[in-house]
Amino acid sequence: MTEGQFGLLDTDDVDSPGDEWEEVDVSDTEADRIARKRDREFSEFRKRIKDADQFKVEASVFDDATYGALYKLVQDGHIDAFGGPISTGKEANVYTALSGETEVAVKVYRINASDFKDMRSYLDGDPRFEGIGSDKKKVVTAWVRKESSNLTRARRAGVRTPEPIAVERNVLVMEYLGTEEGRSKRLSEVHIENPETAYEVVKEYVRRLYDAGLVHGDLSEYNIVFHEGQLYIIDLGQAVTIHHPNADDFLERDCRNVANFFARQGVDAAPADLLAYVREYATPKDEADTAPGSDDDAVPQETPADRRDDE
Repeated sequence: MTEGQFGLLDTDDVDSPGDEWEEVDVSDTEADRIARKRDREFSEFRKRIKDADQFKVEASVFDDATYGALYKLVQDGHIDAFGGPISTGKEANVYTALSGETEVAVKVYRINASDFKDMRSYLDGDPRFEGIGSDKKKVVTAWVRKESSNLTRARRAGVRTPEPIAVERNVLVMEYLGTEEGRSKRLSEVHIENPETAYEVVKEYVRRLYDAGLVHGDLSEYNIVFHEGQLYIIDLGQAVTIHHPNADDFLERDCRNVANFFARQGVDAAPADLLAYVREYATPKDEADTAPGSDDDAVPQETPADRRDDE
């Protein structure tokens, strides 16, 4: 890390978090019509994507509705051209793409090939996911919507995260953190010239998330990114509300991961001190913003696009 000028957003210039949870829209859409009809243009698009080098490895695990989601995002003008992969994982791959002249990131959750056992600790006991059970399509639909909502809520709380742009089924389009030379580096990949300042920023991010009624749930040096001289938090799909039955355990783990990492960088940081700071100085918003019953509690229902995948 060659710059040490990173800092915090001024909360006076940031919208208050409010209730930003998105209700899952299950109404019939153009994407559903495309998925049902399997018209010539969609079929040609699907073939081009399957034959593209960057997607060949996914050809056997992308379901038809995923191609329908990508096609809908193209039709809506959110994607003009696909680039190469940024990262790959068990549940999702992230690709670069162009939207006009702007480079964006496209996160595709792979329904058929994913192992969602790791997700259960974030979903079990969460009223937003009651009734979903083990239906992978419903779980992923809710998960992607939740990630977009969490990003929005974090940004409104003054935490730097990628800006969400569009969501379609199991695909999330968001701001790309990187340059023409490649993605921005994670803290685990760079030398931090001013670790004390970096720790103060991340410490405040944890507090602001909690202030907004969120716990990241998997925060570490692997999902904190150094971009254009600032620190960004990524991978908020698993973030839970402070009302989640495991929220306290997740918060303690986040504090432990963050404090231990910066302690290895020579910073006077201890998990217990970070946890105490968050709990003492955070003032979580009114429970109506995050309690069960808000818009984010909606359970996704099966859509025509999903039914097409079962035919």
